[in-house]
Amino acid sequence: MIKIKVSHGSYHHEINVPSQSTFASKERKIEHTLIATKEVLYVRTEVDKLYQKVIGLERIISGGAKVEDKEFVVLTELLMVQLLKLDSIVAEGEAKMQRGIEVRRVQSYVDIIDNMKARNSAANNAVSLINKWEAFESEHGRLKSPITIQSSTVITQEWEQFE
Repeated sequence: MIKIKVSHGSYHHEINVPSQSTFASKERKIEHTLIATKEVLYVRTEVDKLYQKVIGLERIISGGAKVEDKEFVVLTELLMVQLLKLDSIVAEGEAKMQRGIEVRRVQSYVDIIDNMKARNSAANNAVSLINKWEAFESEHGRLKSPITIQSSTVITQEWEQFE
């Protein structure tokens, strides 16, 4: 096997070809690598667009507004479609590494959406608890409302990464 390393700027390509191969077979390998890199780049741009929607949802939730669960589900499904596209890309060398980076990036965005969904549902549960107590209070006269019970679930953004 002959190992060919090509680097240009921040891009690095590594190709392994049999010693009996011709220049044309090397060119085909390079072409396949470039096609895979372009496919990963296309998925990356789509994921960037979806991430802008994730940021928008984060702003809405941090502002205290409620968001329907449907929004979280749709955005998660769109990210999963991109993950499937990444899984279908056959790549070697640098393109394979870029694909792995994008897969981890999409997975982290799905985790962020899941955390936002949990925060959103926790906020909805607190509001419904207060509303139920107010309904009870109006039926049974004026009583002091209890202290709002804090949820025992703690949502953090700190995740442990294992490699």
